[in-house]
Amino acid sequence: MCDGEPGDVLRRRRRSDPVAMNPFDGPGSPRAEDGADSRGPWTRFSAWLECVCVVTFDLELGQAIELVYPQDVKLTEKEKTSICYLSFPDSYSGCLGDTQFSFRLRQSVGRRASRSRDDVYNRDAPVTLQSETSHFFGYVYFRQVKDVSVKRGYFQKSLVLVSRLPYTNLFHSLLQIVAPEFFEKLEPCLEAVCNEIDQWPSPEPGLTVNLPVMGVVLQVRIPSKSDKPGGSPVRQTAKENLLPAPTLLPTIHELDLFRCFQSVLIHLQMLWELTLLGEPLVIMAPSPAVSSETVLALVGSISPLKFCCDFRPYFTIHDSEFREYTTRTQAPPNVVLGVTNPFFIKTFQSWPHILRLGEVRMAGDLPKQVKVKKLSKLKTLDTKPGMYTAYKTFLHKDKILIKRLLKRKRPSEAQSAILRRHLLELTQSFIIPLERYMAGLMPLQRSVTPWKTPPQIRPFSQEEFMSTLDHTGPQLTSLLKGDWMGLYRKFFRSPNFDGWYRHRHKEMTQKLESLHLEVICDADLLGWTRDKSEVEIVDLILKLREKLVRARRQQLQVKDGVLDKLDAFIKSVISSLPEDLQAVLNAP
Repeated sequence: MCDGEPGDVLRRRRRSDPVAMNPFDGPGSPRAEDGADSRGPWTRFSAWLECVCVVTFDLELGQAIELVYPQDVKLTEKEKTSICYLSFPDSYSGCLGDTQFSFRLRQSVGRRASRSRDDVYNRDAPVTLQSETSHFFGYVYFRQVKDVSVKRGYFQKSLVLVSRLPYTNLFHSLLQIVAPEFFEKLEPCLEAVCNEIDQWPSPEPGLTVNLPVMGVVLQVRIPSKSDKPGGSPVRQTAKENLLPAPTLLPTIHELDLFRCFQSVLIHLQMLWELTLLGEPLVIMAPSPAVSSETVLALVGSISPLKFCCDFRPYFTIHDSEFREYTTRTQAPPNVVLGVTNPFFIKTFQSWPHILRLGEVRMAGDLPKQVKVKKLSKLKTLDTKPGMYTAYKTFLHKDKILIKRLLKRKRPSEAQSAILRRHLLELTQSFIIPLERYMAGLMPLQRSVTPWKTPPQIRPFSQEEFMSTLDHTGPQLTSLLKGDWMGLYRKFFRSPNFDGWYRHRHKEMTQKLESLHLEVICDADLLGWTRDKSEVEIVDLILKLREKLVRARRQQLQVKDGVLDKLDAFIKSVISSLPEDLQAVLNAP
């Protein structure tokens, strides 16, 4: 940056002048006016974003955070350092011009794990789109252009959106609108954008929302867990005559799968299995854009199943988890890493699966496919593109699909739609037998009675499940042949099975709790109390209160009026007790 540039002056002022650090404190700013706003400062903004960062290259400091909005966002030094390094392509990428990519970093220990608003959103969102509790996503727009006024000869700056939400397509579309304008006008532009985002409605699953920013209105639908997987694309709503007319984003999160997988289409089955099983996998790519898109496409390839291992769309040697993930004293962790630095070839020699991607080469009109190679060939910095692994797939390749994609040229959107449908059907064929078996572990509804603790969910038996596959296995919905049993056995040892089982068990436990509350509500509670001692009545009141507190805390979905009716019953019974007991039970 040149000496007279506003950001540089601002940074120097901030070191000595704390007043200059907060551009949002002036009159007419949202902070000045938020005192009268019951929703609190930046509540709507923080429903979408944690903060916006500007990262620049400083000759003295190297990569440095120049600005963070809103100013009162508390990032730890470790988080700031990670954001700095992850916001710039490394020197091997040679990214001139504008580049967009994504990263994911671990939140510092001690940060509040969950917010009630996130709990409400996560209850209704698909598991694959839930708000992160222990990681942040970073969405980067990096610009590197020649600039003779700068000592190094280049203008280098990144605009980064930091969020808990995996809305890749929405946030990169937002950056395409905001970043070019920001690089021209700098700080005042960012202030205006943050104010606009703070007026957006919260992301509520199932709703279509209009998001105005810089004279454009983005219209998006927030997916809901009740959506049919692979349902029809979003269509523009005609409820409002908006000016300007909204720009419709067909998806908030989906990527162009054909572009991501175009050079590995013949290995799609292998990559799907490795992702499903949570195997350690490194993607070595020529740029952060290719690295991050490939990792995110892989993680999404097993949707609607949630990928429960760690994944880093772009990972550098400066990452705080670098030592943890590259130690040779233990087996490689269950993580998918996207890297661009050739140094990693030596570092990851002990890893079982490495996909080396080069610049896409075309064979006629279609991309040339990389080959499977032995891990022993992975030796030098100029290692050729290929899938370096000894892994043998449990299922056979879908040769019809591969021919369909490689023998005929179609628009990328059409190829992506074919890929997405194939991966969805494959994952559903795998997961439906598990869902069916799990549903059978739920106690019968008639066994839930008001006067007893709800019955337990039966334990998951792997062998019992395997015995159901002959009649209700994946062969009912998939034409793919192979060792499905072996794939399930390996899946049972993966973090993805553990995550899926825990989530389903929690849902079923909450369903039982809801059913129990409903049958209690329908019971003749007053009649039960008539011949009971005060001790028994007080015990009932305390237990009901505990259940109500838990139901509200967990946002349990019960029939309308159930909780209010139980509240009224508790108040009615307390009022019939002696005054000394009333005083104890009504005490705050």
